[in-house]
Amino acid sequence: MNQLGLAVREDAVGNIFGSWEGSEAGLGAVGTGSHVDAIPFSGKYDGVLGVLGALEAISLLKRSGFQPKRSLEVIMFTSEEPTRFGISCLGSRLMAGIEELAQSLRKVVDNQNVSFLDAAESAGYKMDPKDLQSVFLKKDSYSAFIELHIEQGPILEKEGIPIGIVTAIAAPASTTVEFEGNGGHAGAVLMPARNDAGLAAAELALAVEKHVLESGSIDTVGTVGILQLHPGAINSIPSKSHLEIDVRDIDEKRRNDVIEKIRRSATEISKNRGVVLSEFKIVNQDPPALSDQSVVEAMEFAAKQLNLEYKKMISRAYHDSLFMARVSPMGMIFIPCYKGYSHKPEEYASPEDMTNGVKVLALTMAKLSLE
Repeated sequence: MNQLGLAVREDAVGNIFGSWEGSEAGLGAVGTGSHVDAIPFSGKYDGVLGVLGALEAISLLKRSGFQPKRSLEVIMFTSEEPTRFGISCLGSRLMAGIEELAQSLRKVVDNQNVSFLDAAESAGYKMDPKDLQSVFLKKDSYSAFIELHIEQGPILEKEGIPIGIVTAIAAPASTTVEFEGNGGHAGAVLMPARNDAGLAAAELALAVEKHVLESGSIDTVGTVGILQLHPGAINSIPSKSHLEIDVRDIDEKRRNDVIEKIRRSATEISKNRGVVLSEFKIVNQDPPALSDQSVVEAMEFAAKQLNLEYKKMISRAYHDSLFMARVSPMGMIFIPCYKGYSHKPEEYASPEDMTNGVKVLALTMAKLSLE
């Protein structure tokens, strides 16, 4: 950012901003960016493309002699992945002014019982809890926000289309479930006498798949991403089980209906298996986001100017754009990725596809900056 001559600042939680001041800097800026954090054993394009691609788009515009009317601003969001504290898009959620998150961060801890505030302090971000509200964006800070990203799915590559223009982002919801049984010796306790928390978890995992498929929509997806058993020994009947369930859909009501069916199944399973449903907690239940029509039109214009075929599509993965849509007109640009791979080391995007994405981003920002 410094090398590009951008004015760099950082907020209280580590969101980093690089601004190219426009001729009418008092107007809402055109924002772009993404994240660089990653889940364990993942790839190197998810998020990173949107940050480095944004910087390259700025560089391209500067080299061309372009002079922005509205300021152009690159954002590197902190903690998009929910790896440590179980909170996705932490930086952009706070920027969107979600007060409930600011309150919960005062007491949330990781699986080592380290609080968010202590972890932030150890990373050099010592703060008073009140500082979290300083991250909230002021009204009309941005006139538009555009995020460049790999698709994280196979559609563009399969169809041979270089650009995806996102029209909506699916609504994610996360739920934690815990069962408690009696446990016991794996050999000494006979099958009819067992109250197995592990089998309750397994049955619920299959129920998640069943209820998602019952929705009848290809846009409804559900995943049991975490399933933990206690005490976790081969010769011990599980006395406790812990599941974390991710359900997403472009339709908020349909998604919520699936979650309610999962809750009913959890209750029924606990009764049938003689275990206690000790927790069924919806951790977050975010609404879907629609791309702004004016931003979509600007992206379409850019693709046409570059003679690049494009496809309008939805994003089934969530992104920081989901929360930026609460405070700014939003749009996303997708490029193909190898076999749709993401969140795994084989994740890959070709230099040609990345170049196309950067060019579309640059022209989109230029057009929106002059409006």
